[in-house]
Amino acid sequence: MQAPFRAAVITGASSGLGASLAVAYAGPEVVLGLIGRDRERLAATAERCRSEGAAVEAAAIDVTEASAMADWLTAFDRSHPVDLVIANAGTSAGTDPGAAFEPAAATSRQIAVNLLGVVNTVAPLLPGMCERKRGRVAIIASVAALRGLPYSPGYCASKAGARAYGEALRPLLREQGVGVSVVCPGFFTSRMTDRWEGPTPFLYSGERAARRVKRGIDRGRSRIDFPLPLVLGMRFCDLAPAVLGDAIMRRFHFRIRAA
Repeated sequence: MQAPFRAAVITGASSGLGASLAVAYAGPEVVLGLIGRDRERLAATAERCRSEGAAVEAAAIDVTEASAMADWLTAFDRSHPVDLVIANAGTSAGTDPGAAFEPAAATSRQIAVNLLGVVNTVAPLLPGMCERKRGRVAIIASVAALRGLPYSPGYCASKAGARAYGEALRPLLREQGVGVSVVCPGFFTSRMTDRWEGPTPFLYSGERAARRVKRGIDRGRSRIDFPLPLVLGMRFCDLAPAVLGDAIMRRFHFRIRAA
C-alpha cells in the first residue's frame, strides 16, 4: 500500500473525474494544487476540498500553455514537495454531423490537451520527484487508447499517446523511486459524457469511477483499466485481424456534440 499522499496536483479539477478525485484526496494535512480552465467551477471544487480540511492552491491555466504550467508547478513543488500528480485534463471531439472525417483543427486541439497537456503537467514535476526518490504519477488515458474508435480519431490518438507516454515512463522512473499508474477508464457520468450521443456500455457514476481510480493509485497499481468487459472487448478488437476488428467497430455508432 502506498503511503498517504501529502501534496497532490490534479489537472482538470474544475469538474468531472478531476473534481471527484480532488475531493476524494482532500483531508487534514493535505495540500492540493488544483488546475482547471473554468474559474467558477474550479473555485467550487477548491471550496469543497477546503471543507474537508485540505489546504488548496488553485490556478486557472490551460494545460496546453507549457510555460505557464511549468512556472506554476515548479513554484508549487518548491513550497509543497509533490508526491502525487494526476494528469487528468482532457477534451473530446469527433466528426461533424454527416462528415466523413474529423477536421484537422479538432484533432490538433485534442492532441494538444490530451497528450501534450499530460507532458506539460508531468515533466515539470519529475526533477523534484526523482531527487526526493518518491512519489507517483497517474495519467488518465481511456479505453479508447486500447483500440481506435470510428468517429473520434483525434481523441483515440491523443489518449493512445498518453497511455504510451505513461507506459514508457514507468520502467524509466522505477529506479528513481517514482511510480507510474496509467488509467484507462470506460464511460462514466461527466460533462464530457453528456455530449456523447450513442451507447455508453457499463456506465459508471463519476463518484464510483473516482473511487476506482483512487483505490488503484493508492495501491500503487501500474495499470487501472475498467470496466473489465469493455476492456476485454477493446483488447479483443485490437488483437483480432483488422478486418474483424474494423467490422465490429463499424457497428459502434456515436457522435460527440460540440462543446
